[in-house]
Amino acid sequence: MNKILLVFLAVFICNVSMAQQALWGGQEITSPEINPDNSVTFRLIAPKAVKVQLTGDFLKTQKVETDFGTFETTLPVDMIEKDGVWEFTSEPLASELYSYSFTIDDFANVKDPNNAYVARDVSTLTNYFIIDGGKGDLYSVQDVPHGTVSKVWYNSPSLGMERRMTVYTPAGYEESKTKYPVLYLLHGMGGDEEAWIATGRTAQILDNLIAQGKAEPMIVVMPNGNAKHQAAPGEAAEGMIKPYMSGSMDGTIETAFPDVVDFVESHYRTIKKKSGRAIAGLSMGGFHSLHISKQYPDMFNYVGLFSAAVLPNEGIESEIYANMDEKLAIQFSKNPALYWIGIGKTDFLYQSISDYRKKLDENKYEYEYLETDGGHIWRNWRIYLSEFAPELFK
Repeated sequence: MNKILLVFLAVFICNVSMAQQALWGGQEITSPEINPDNSVTFRLIAPKAVKVQLTGDFLKTQKVETDFGTFETTLPVDMIEKDGVWEFTSEPLASELYSYSFTIDDFANVKDPNNAYVARDVSTLTNYFIIDGGKGDLYSVQDVPHGTVSKVWYNSPSLGMERRMTVYTPAGYEESKTKYPVLYLLHGMGGDEEAWIATGRTAQILDNLIAQGKAEPMIVVMPNGNAKHQAAPGEAAEGMIKPYMSGSMDGTIETAFPDVVDFVESHYRTIKKKSGRAIAGLSMGGFHSLHISKQYPDMFNYVGLFSAAVLPNEGIESEIYANMDEKLAIQFSKNPALYWIGIGKTDFLYQSISDYRKKLDENKYEYEYLETDGGHIWRNWRIYLSEFAPELFK
């Protein structure tokens, strides 16, 4: 009996030890450390490394020419080693949400083992931190009433499959009988239904804006814009695929979008008319928002184009993209309450947005325009959502 007990204890201790590896496996240093002047110190224990660099969206950038246009890329900085600990301290940073990663001996995108805060954008995982005192407060969880984030499956007859969407309902939705307006918020190429929640900070932005009285309580629906996929990687029957730059800019998503609206309006308490609906998206999602809103001119009263692509790629033929001028004329004849465009000064889509604005100006179509620093980046898209949402459903 004693031998059996000893064996049991040995197995138990072994299992507990293995279970505790994740608990105690971190390095006993602080990184990132936000200093009193809002500079940030990054540390990494790597005693055998020859070279360690830091890459972050708060560092200097350079322009790179590609087949897809001109992009900005961050210039890495060298970290300094002392007693096996590599360290770098940034300049004081403005209030924002920032992302970063390490490179060890040219092995790039190494996560910080001391920072549990990680976001996925397509297949790239990066650590992040938030500097408070300004915009960063809007992206942080504050002591305010919180909405609910749900991952919901719906049937799309147009695509012939069950699909997944993320839905934010505002604080108090479950207890009330109120009918709410809906913002349909679309991701970019390579993203999925988790992008706006994970990297875009939609729930935090809406919670805080609503609590401050700056935005109306609203439902936010974030569908998957890749017509060939049911859901985000690892969430569908196709298995544990690696995320890749998939997208749908062939008219398929636009054609199938009424399926999303029909499901939402049959399963949630919504204002089922044009004045209670808005649509917006970034990049490919802005492309979808542009073409969905003109294809169904009586569906959305508010339209947001965040760094949006405008025209389909050459060779794409779809009724959705045909007769664009005529469809825009019909859409604007119905006087949308808000047509909103945002773009970064160094965005590779800047010229196409300029050309599109020229078209709108020539036809005297009213719109609001915001131009920011930076390029095709999440920092801008969070700003655009923060500026767009307060103008809805007034």
